[in-house]
Amino acid sequence: MCGIVGYVGPRNVPEVLLNGLKRLEYRGYDSAGIATLGKKSIFLRKQEGKVDGLRESLKDLLTSHRDGKSSAGIAHTRWATHGPPTAANAHPHVDGSERLALVHNGIIENYRPIREHLESKGHTFRSDTDSEVLGALIADYLTEKPKGGLLDAVSLALQKVHGTYGIAVISQDEPGCLVVARRGSPIVIGVGIDEAIVASDPAAVVSVTQQVIFLDDNDVAKVTPTKVDIRNLENRPVRRSAHEVDWDPEAATKGGYEHFMLKEIFEQPEAVRNTIRGRLDPESGNALLSGLGLEPRDLVEISRILMLGCGTSLNAGMVGEFAVEEFAHLFSEVEQSAEFRYRNPIIQRGDLVLAISQSGETIDTLAALREAEQKGALVAALVNVVGSTIAREAGRGIYLHAGPEISVASTKAFTCQVATLLMVALKFGRSRRLNLVQGQRICRGIESIPDLIEQVLAKNDEIAKVAEAYAEMSHCFYIGRGYLFPVAMEGALKLKEISYLHAEGYHASELKHGPIALLQKDFPVIALLNDVPGKEKTIGNVHECRARHAPVIGVVTEGDAEAAGCIHHAISVPVCDPYIAPIPTTVALQLFAYHVARLRGCEIDQPRNLAKSVTVE
Repeated sequence: MCGIVGYVGPRNVPEVLLNGLKRLEYRGYDSAGIATLGKKSIFLRKQEGKVDGLRESLKDLLTSHRDGKSSAGIAHTRWATHGPPTAANAHPHVDGSERLALVHNGIIENYRPIREHLESKGHTFRSDTDSEVLGALIADYLTEKPKGGLLDAVSLALQKVHGTYGIAVISQDEPGCLVVARRGSPIVIGVGIDEAIVASDPAAVVSVTQQVIFLDDNDVAKVTPTKVDIRNLENRPVRRSAHEVDWDPEAATKGGYEHFMLKEIFEQPEAVRNTIRGRLDPESGNALLSGLGLEPRDLVEISRILMLGCGTSLNAGMVGEFAVEEFAHLFSEVEQSAEFRYRNPIIQRGDLVLAISQSGETIDTLAALREAEQKGALVAALVNVVGSTIAREAGRGIYLHAGPEISVASTKAFTCQVATLLMVALKFGRSRRLNLVQGQRICRGIESIPDLIEQVLAKNDEIAKVAEAYAEMSHCFYIGRGYLFPVAMEGALKLKEISYLHAEGYHASELKHGPIALLQKDFPVIALLNDVPGKEKTIGNVHECRARHAPVIGVVTEGDAEAAGCIHHAISVPVCDPYIAPIPTTVALQLFAYHVARLRGCEIDQPRNLAKSVTVE
């Protein structure tokens, strides 16, 4: 993995490919490469490092291709899985005859026996990757000159492999086309006028066209400038509907901010407004979530909500768990997606499984969703990317409408996920125990979220000063209770993602059960001391930290002198209800993490070793 772009058409092919790769940089990568079809051979260039370095090495090629010498090409940004990040392991990979090139996201699990088989037939390999083996297997089938040419060769090869893939292939024998396929790793086809572009993410497509086709698992497609022929692995034609992607290409630019992450932190008021717009009915005190496809009679039949997620989405689910249980008195549980399908989970009649994923392509969450559906659960999705695999396979759910999130570290997706889960909790609560007045109050609370975020953002400079005092730390703990416990987890995750500091989030009561042994004068603690239930007990934990000489940063409610008086540095957030508090508190911690990372000189938008969409297990 990580980013795929392919193009066929009249434009300057290398330029289109490099621009597409640039739009996929947010996914995280360690090397990049490009392959284009020439009149007599495939041109290949790949190297370690960033796309800008690749572009610099291609200056002559970019100039020479302005006369349309190539009609097709593929490009890739790699996040290393098999073999270190070297030029040899970078994509694209060409076969031994250099007639075919391939880019691949995913993992071919049985690549070793396939490689040994091909080596016995005389194939040689130049890399450590499983991807090169897949390309060689396709080339091997292509030498048999199948009736359907490259399309058939790809289909035959994919029938032999186990694992996940999103691929794009070009061949010198068929210069006017691309062949793409997917299983577990996304591929989208952008359909223009006498041109087509393929990619692993719509972000790379929208600069060419906003008409897209999302492939399903086991689809194989031959793409030409004027036609998309989609088949399954058994060579039977299948139909896939086109969708219009509503992303503004300019949304994927920094817009004057130093980093995408900072831009997206400041986009959160508008992002949450877009998430809640048209979904709250203050008069009835209810949420209007038509995407769930559940009528009031259906709602009362649900006996448990099971939320699945990884990383930030898992933390958002924990907030949702608290809200569902409080508003609806409905049993709720949050599960780590990767573990769900391997522990033989118990699914019962009346279970609703909600899969939470920003990208809608997280492979662990997708697999967990399929397992839940296999066991008879009613499934729904909460995702940001329209047309993503989880959204399509669930068939029901809620889109965040947060807009593209470019920074690898998620910010606005989290706050929009939490806002959406509060609306889910409200909807179920109104079908059970919440009366009209209670529902109306919660509606007003959710509607106030964008204004609360803006109040926190106005304190950006103050938060930056607090960060300056702690930028040289090596370790820290985050502690919280109740609704703020998941926020402690999320705050610690953000700090370690972008600043590479060791940070851990704990329930405040857990400090005494081991972690307190680590506290000393150079080990700060970030305590979430909002004026909500449990604050007094957390203040007690703060005194325990100070008794061990650990400096304490407190997130406190404005005007709370008691909380502010027991800490070394304060970050204040506005007064709000306990179930709303996770959102402004998280925004404050996002800013804190951002400024720590900035002061440490870290690569904020593309942290080392991380990828935006995790499409391998």
